[in-house]
Amino acid sequence: MKKGFATRQIHTGHIDLPGISPLAMPIFQTSTFEFDSAAQGARRFSGEERGYIYTRLGNPNSAQIGEKLAALEGAEAAMAMSSGMGAITTVMWTALRAGDHLLADDALYGCTYSFFTHGLTRFGVEVTLVDFSNPENVKSALRDNTRAVYFESPTNPNLKLVDIAAVSEIAHAHNPDVKVIVDNTFCTPYLQRPLELGADVVVHSATKYLNGHGDVIAGMAAGSAEFIGECTMFGLKDMTGAVIGPFEAYLIARGMKTLDIRMARHSANAMEVARYLEGHPKVKRVLYPGLSSHPQYELAKRQMKDFGGMVSIELNATRSESAEFINSLELCTLAVSLGDAETLVEHPATMTHSTYSPEALLEANIPESLIRFSIGLEDPEDIIADIEAGLSRI
Repeated sequence: MKKGFATRQIHTGHIDLPGISPLAMPIFQTSTFEFDSAAQGARRFSGEERGYIYTRLGNPNSAQIGEKLAALEGAEAAMAMSSGMGAITTVMWTALRAGDHLLADDALYGCTYSFFTHGLTRFGVEVTLVDFSNPENVKSALRDNTRAVYFESPTNPNLKLVDIAAVSEIAHAHNPDVKVIVDNTFCTPYLQRPLELGADVVVHSATKYLNGHGDVIAGMAAGSAEFIGECTMFGLKDMTGAVIGPFEAYLIARGMKTLDIRMARHSANAMEVARYLEGHPKVKRVLYPGLSSHPQYELAKRQMKDFGGMVSIELNATRSESAEFINSLELCTLAVSLGDAETLVEHPATMTHSTYSPEALLEANIPESLIRFSIGLEDPEDIIADIEAGLSRI
């Protein structure tokens, strides 16, 4: 019988240590591992025997969180890396070769956009960006050499949704070997499981909700055992070297034990804030999948368990007044990143998405006036009071 989500997030990845039984996973702060004999070392290097060799190739702490994520995402295997971009680049270098075509949504995290449009293209990979909110755009843009389809849902920062099941079906009907890769950072597997909807690979910035405490930089990926094995032994080992440290993996394991509780609170707080903002006369538009005013509200209800902690808004204000509003907030912290216990606020066009040109921002429907909130775990009344005070100064 499959255990529940909370049970899996707490108990998956237990490591047995002969002679001792620690409740909390110890930190294996070592670069290398001792072999019993030269023959054993040879067997491990050849793959005949499982076991640890060198932390760049594997460590009990990173293995533990990989097992946790695989159990939560419904994947055969998962792995951890030293950053979210480390995860994305490791996966993409494994999935793509010179001459291949990558089809991606036009609304992406700024560094992902930069890697695709300025990085992969330097090495002979063709990249096309289209609006994935209409699956027909995906169907029209697929090519004979398309090898990967990549998107976020909800997207960063305009909270557009992509129909994961529809896009996966279209891509696999075109070519069963196309890898459908979904960035599930905003939702985590507690709110959304893309693999169950037909995707092949999931990536995360584990810096965000998986860790949840703002004290780690990390990334993760989940998928088939075969593909994750390739990512480990080629994408990570040979291409990116984006190896996570044992201490960072330990912190993520600790954070993941409370993932469901935190995501439920983030979502509940965000809904209260979004409803308050939607009724405010100084707010031009609120983007939140949980509001019935969201253009893809019905899709959100189908593929998400709840609606997450991210809220984006546009104000009925000038750019300078919007900046004044952000600067005046006291409880809400002006900082990039998301998924922390603290409520964070930022201006995407000049911060997280500054790699986009003004024309690209327009094409991706990311207004320069957009303000992005990562709603934290504080009392919602206090978050709203801080925003109200800021709006009153406009």
